[in-house]
Amino acid sequence: MNASHGLKKFMNAVLFREIWNAMKVTFKHMFHRPMTFQYPREKRVIPDAHRGALGLLRYDDGRERCVGCDLCEVACPSRCIKVISEEDKSLPLQRVATEFYIDITKCVFCGYCVEACPVNALAMTKLYEYSTHDKRTLLFDKKRLYDIGEQYMDDAKKYLYAHNQEKDDHESRVYRYQFPEPVHKPNTS
Repeated sequence: MNASHGLKKFMNAVLFREIWNAMKVTFKHMFHRPMTFQYPREKRVIPDAHRGALGLLRYDDGRERCVGCDLCEVACPSRCIKVISEEDKSLPLQRVATEFYIDITKCVFCGYCVEACPVNALAMTKLYEYSTHDKRTLLFDKKRLYDIGEQYMDDAKKYLYAHNQEKDDHESRVYRYQFPEPVHKPNTS
């Protein structure tokens, strides 16, 4: 048994059996249709669950969804989100995000910030083409995040639907959590 194993090993070495097996794989792949995309002209179809650039969303009536709770900042593993919030002067006991920054160069696109948001103010879009010559332009501020959210609103909604964070039906739109309006008590003095 040992001699036949040695003879088989010797014949494989003499006949270069491993090289022929590798060449067989190479020749099989030579006659396949090319799968290269001509990138600037042809765009790839991206799935709804794609984690692209982040965008801030608004409610259907135009109000900002972000309430400045800082949960996205806490959930971020790379510490690329900075939220500065303060109490809304016109509505007591309600907070608003006065400043919102995301450093995209540090972002790992994990989606934890989207999952942590209680009002679904953040969503991932299908935007992946934001290369630049200046790294400072990749620090997205609140205005730019809202612009991205408005421009890619359908993609952001599809991301939330794909990850079961929002449902796309009438019942869920009625039930969708919004912070309640404060009740002002009249002064009796």
